[in-house]
Amino acid sequence: MMTIEIWIVEDDAMFRRSLTRMFKRREHIQCEKVFGSCVELLELLKTEKPPDLLLMDLGLPEIDGVEGIRRVKELVPNLAVLVLTVSGDKEKVLDALQAGAVGYLLKSASVDEILEGIEQVFVGQAALSPSVAKIVLSELDRSAQNEDFGLNSREIEVLELLAEGLAVKEIGTRLGISYAGAKFHLGKIYSKLAVQSQSGAVAKAIRAGLI
Repeated sequence: MMTIEIWIVEDDAMFRRSLTRMFKRREHIQCEKVFGSCVELLELLKTEKPPDLLLMDLGLPEIDGVEGIRRVKELVPNLAVLVLTVSGDKEKVLDALQAGAVGYLLKSASVDEILEGIEQVFVGQAALSPSVAKIVLSELDRSAQNEDFGLNSREIEVLELLAEGLAVKEIGTRLGISYAGAKFHLGKIYSKLAVQSQSGAVAKAIRAGLI
């Protein structure tokens, strides 16, 4: 398995140490930089090569995690940000995903669930704690005015399958189209919704009442 380079943004020193100890026991995960705030992170991203994945809390001092994600994506658009936080509040989940996070895990997740989420994000998939996915789907206010963003019926189908947790290859198989065709539709969805990740697309579509 390829080595995954991770940076951590977490203001709880004890939890930071717990994460770094966990990663040191895994040969395929390398974690050399940890930050107590987004301020330190953003300064370093201006001068150093970014990691493969950023593991970020939301309840951070000075700059909160959601705003931190937005600024990270402005500096390094392709950097994968995986949220690991204590709150499963619906609005925080959707705000983080729309800001550009590719996944959202709760700190109550097991070690295996955290490692699985990291590996999923590394290969280009989304990662959501089951309880987070349930909150998003069950508690969303469907009364908001629908906005279709110019999506066609095929793009809506792709979004619905993304919301079910299918990978792009699986979506192509389910719809009877090629992987390249599924990727093309996903690219059009990103453009129309003005998002940069699968999780962001699903969050925005759900919030708008599209799926």
